[in-house]
Amino acid sequence: MSDTGRPGPDRPAVPPISSWQAPQRTTPTGAADGAEGDQPGTEQTASSGRPAWLVPVAIGAAVLVLAAIVIAIVLGSNGDGDDAEPAAGSTVQLPSPTPTVAPAARPATTAFAAALPPTVLQYALATSVPDTDWQAAGALEAYTETYTDGASGTVTFRSGQWETPEEAAAFAATLVAALPAAPTPDPSASPTGPALPQTGEVTAAGAAAGTYSIADAGDGTGVAVWTNGTTVFQATAPLADVVDLYNAFPL
Repeated sequence: MSDTGRPGPDRPAVPPISSWQAPQRTTPTGAADGAEGDQPGTEQTASSGRPAWLVPVAIGAAVLVLAAIVIAIVLGSNGDGDDAEPAAGSTVQLPSPTPTVAPAARPATTAFAAALPPTVLQYALATSVPDTDWQAAGALEAYTETYTDGASGTVTFRSGQWETPEEAAAFAATLVAALPAAPTPDPSASPTGPALPQTGEVTAAGAAAGTYSIADAGDGTGVAVWTNGTTVFQATAPLADVVDLYNAFPL
């Protein structure tokens, strides 16, 4: 299986078994009563000699000009926007899917079992039983658990803990060896699902803690196997979801 170089998510280290607001307007001052040359009804201001109608007309013209400017701005901003450039660098972040059903209670109460997630993306825990096969292969404790999306989608997670990272890695190697070979690509088919196979390093708190491998099982499902310290995990899920489920799994 080729290494794609794609890093896996940084996961928490799995604890060991033993720990787990109007301005005012001023009126022009009038000339003295009876001043020579003043005639009743003349349309002149006392101080400037300008026609009395000139100031209101000037003010009205200014208001009309200002209104025209405002209208032009509003019409420009309410255009159809066909020529507008999209904001550079904008990204739409879709929310992660969540379950539509409540998870079942997990019977096991050990520190390792309590660390296992009740939900992963849209899938919720449906059943959990001890994994006797992994226990027979040296696991101190192991579980086979099924998760459901409330409809036809089902995921199986197998989780186990070994005494040492070396023992966990050795067992995981046997699971990776049993993964199906990548199916021969069909040039006439449209690509569906993630690009597989994928392999890479698992990190915990920025340090290497294990490896992961994800393969196409060839039957509409994908299989992911990974280690994190002394723990081993295997997920069998719908092909379109397997990589997202691996990335979302908290351990």
